[in-house]
Amino acid sequence: MSTTNWVQISATLDASLTEALEEGLMAAGAGAVTMMDAADQPILEPDVGTTPLWAKTTVIGLFSADEDIEEAKVIAQNVFRELSGQQEISLQSELLENEDWTRKWIENFKPIKFGNRLWVCPTWCEAPAQDAINLMLDPGLAFGTGTHPTTSLCLKWLDHNDVSGLVVIDYGCGSGILGIAALLLGARHV
Repeated sequence: MSTTNWVQISATLDASLTEALEEGLMAAGAGAVTMMDAADQPILEPDVGTTPLWAKTTVIGLFSADEDIEEAKVIAQNVFRELSGQQEISLQSELLENEDWTRKWIENFKPIKFGNRLWVCPTWCEAPAQDAINLMLDPGLAFGTGTHPTTSLCLKWLDHNDVSGLVVIDYGCGSGILGIAALLLGARHV
């Protein structure tokens, strides 16, 4: 595991100014730039081909702690001013201690119930209901654990419908969680 620490530089601003700050952070050497909702305004169904932002958006640039963070802030500010025509903005910086993020995330993953009888359980946890249908699956960092809304809806649908003896296709599967659940619920073939 790497021992590199990271620094994030961030600011919260109006959506119309986010691109200028993103460009500034990238010009300053950010390894990644993330945008987050700063005012609890969910965007549930954006129009096809659009990338809407929240009215108040927090823009975060991630930098190696080895870099000169004050210089990075100056570069980001200069590019931001040039592209936006705005005055300086308040850039915050925060040291992020390096951690084993995968392990930290996994430690907090607990069994999840989908519907009336189907549980997805990591192998290090005891199944909460021994008489239920327990799908033992260790989580990864992406799709496949049941936590994504589309996967969750499909697992609930499988739990509420009789799939006994059916042939099921888990289209676009990653971990195969939907196919495994279908087999546990009685499907003949996946």
